[in-house]
Amino acid sequence: MQKGRSSANAAGVRGKRGLSRSFFLALCLTAAAATAQPSENTLNRRDATAWLNKIHRAAQRENYVGTLIYQRGSVMHASRIQHYSDLTNNEYERLETLDGKPREVLRQNDVVHSLIPEAKLVVIEKQEAKDRFPALLATTKSDVLDLYDMRKLAAERVAGVECEVFALEPHDTARYAVRLWADKNSGLLMRAQTLGEGGKVLEQVAFSQVDIGVPSDKQRILGAIKGASSWNRYEVTYQPANIADEGWSINTPLKGFQKIREVRRPLGELRAPTPGSKSGAMFEVLQVVYSDGLTGLSVFIEPVSEQRARREGVASLGATQVVVRRVNDFWVTVVGEVPAATVKQFAAGVEYRPPKVH
Repeated sequence: MQKGRSSANAAGVRGKRGLSRSFFLALCLTAAAATAQPSENTLNRRDATAWLNKIHRAAQRENYVGTLIYQRGSVMHASRIQHYSDLTNNEYERLETLDGKPREVLRQNDVVHSLIPEAKLVVIEKQEAKDRFPALLATTKSDVLDLYDMRKLAAERVAGVECEVFALEPHDTARYAVRLWADKNSGLLMRAQTLGEGGKVLEQVAFSQVDIGVPSDKQRILGAIKGASSWNRYEVTYQPANIADEGWSINTPLKGFQKIREVRRPLGELRAPTPGSKSGAMFEVLQVVYSDGLTGLSVFIEPVSEQRARREGVASLGATQVVVRRVNDFWVTVVGEVPAATVKQFAAGVEYRPPKVH
């Protein structure tokens, strides 16, 4: 799942070992059982589309409060989520880390406030794609069902909720398979897994506890946003960009990945401001975002700088793959929740020709 995110929103967290081990074991056993089950049937396009839309819509329209467990490779962490929607489909959301450094993300519609308490810093940015769990679809520009077959598996329970289970299997090796558990009644996504070769679970996020249809407590979220108004503020701004005008082209033969955004954006680690300095150490990069509707990747282009040491190479964590290569006097970084070969093809397809000076 694409879950495109700034470093201000990311937090390394550790859970209680006993609970993490028991929960991880339960997830693994469930995954193994699900993998062993034979497919029941492939959904026709109409039913598959209806379920995908129901899952995505439930994440935006339902009121729910719960605890989320994330697993990426060997790393696990937990968060508490509150989400409310009103009669005019305004959204209010609060996401709090439950271990590690305190972090809180407050969202009103597409405006996100990320709170960093130890720095008394709030980072404000607009969230264009609503594809973070339990939302699902990143874009409607590419039909997911042109790229994946959707099968219905045997029903299961997750966090005490009766779920329909679906497998989304790609037509090629450019993307991972995905497994989804959705509440039979509301359609709210209870668990999502990204699967590698042999059905290996590379990454997953799931509710360990959830209440659906709770009364709205949006005023508390609005109050928290107002309460942070006296903190140091950093507003992330995205400027529209055209990489072709700056001499760049990205050539890739991979089917289904549509370019959905080209921006010039700040990137870097935010820290507590010091006297006479800005709120954080930031620098600008070009970012091009691609998506197949279900998952995606980003290409970042930044000038070589002495202040930011980089080197060519590859890395991976769970389903996320990273490739860094130098092109002329620029660093090109490709990051995506797709197989390594896909990221490498995108990185190899990035070319630069200095634009002509008029």
